[in-house]
Amino acid sequence: MAVTKIHPIKTTLNKAIDYICNPDKTDNQILISSYGCSYQTADIEFGFTLSKARDKGDNLGHHLIQSFAPGEVSYEEAHRIGKELADKVLGGRYEYVLTTHIDKGHIHNHIIFCAVDFATHRKYVSNKKSYYQIRNESDRLCKEHGLSVVTPGQDKGKKYAEWDAERKGTSWKAKLKALIDAAIPKAKDFDDFLRLMEAAGYEIKRGKFVSFRAPGQERFTRSKTLGEAYTVEAITERIAGTYRAKPKALRQEKAGISMLIDIQNSIKAAESKGYEQWAKIRNLKQAAKTLNFLTEHDISEYEQLQAVLDEVHTESENTAATLKGLENRLSDISLLMKNISAYQQTKAVYVQYKKAKNKEKFLRGNENSIIIHEAAAKTLQAAKNGGKLPNFKTLHTEYEREQRRTFGKGKGGD
Repeated sequence: MAVTKIHPIKTTLNKAIDYICNPDKTDNQILISSYGCSYQTADIEFGFTLSKARDKGDNLGHHLIQSFAPGEVSYEEAHRIGKELADKVLGGRYEYVLTTHIDKGHIHNHIIFCAVDFATHRKYVSNKKSYYQIRNESDRLCKEHGLSVVTPGQDKGKKYAEWDAERKGTSWKAKLKALIDAAIPKAKDFDDFLRLMEAAGYEIKRGKFVSFRAPGQERFTRSKTLGEAYTVEAITERIAGTYRAKPKALRQEKAGISMLIDIQNSIKAAESKGYEQWAKIRNLKQAAKTLNFLTEHDISEYEQLQAVLDEVHTESENTAATLKGLENRLSDISLLMKNISAYQQTKAVYVQYKKAKNKEKFLRGNENSIIIHEAAAKTLQAAKNGGKLPNFKTLHTEYEREQRRTFGKGKGGD
């Protein structure tokens, strides 16, 4: 499980990058990666991209932090997950520096990325939507790597420390849940259950809700905040042996085939005749859709249905692989375009530098341009690999074409 947060960097970008690259925190800089730049000169390279921004705004970069639960992941795997996260959410269009800090109780990644996209020179839009995309991608990667993931809703609003304490079984709520679970099988009725809780040392406050406070605990905890199985009604039903977990709230119905509602075992259906009638009609509609699907695909046996599902799964995997290839190509083209542009725009200054009699003096006034030129030249030389690089116009045409293939149209920005 990883917790993510993000904030903008408006000043002293170099200090922020220096902080996350601290060798005392990063295993002597072994756990440092970068994309589209060198971590030693990232602030200068960010600055060059920022100078081309098409949008207004005072953000120089964004600082994304991804924290893992203690003992759940190795340093190296955390770093790999951080790189996968940065590559996915930034789409190969933003320079970034990634470091993994190992100096605290929990391993955490720092990702500082430029506020401007070097492919289109649009500014990154940081809002609730983009944050949820980051969080969801982080959760997906954690699941893929076999790490724990907080189920949406069950830990809503829970701070990292509280989640970690509950995971270890050390929080007030975790202890209260455990004691309630232990008391229910022993209780004859709800009053008997409360007597057992008092005997265990808990102070009880009754009113509209029932609340408990352990010895040494500052505030009471309402039982209903522990989950749907810990309300007064649910505890009473659990003691009587009649409790059934409530079905999750139904999402808005989509056009495709979805699960049928178990009316017979639905508490809501038992309580509401209107809901029961609605559920019956909905189930009939879903059954009709299922029948239509089976008829259209000439499916009469389970094995035929399984074959169709296998075919869809294979097609989905092939499509995902193709999309991944297109995204990688877009990333490669973006980097080439960025470095060709940087090389061309700083070439005149670099030629003057090479001709200057007093190179030290010339360097003092033009250091950033020279650093950018040399970094671009080094990257382009590696990309060339003995061949010839295409010109900027050819790359731009290919970039637009690949954008349309990948996304249906040019993205134009975030």
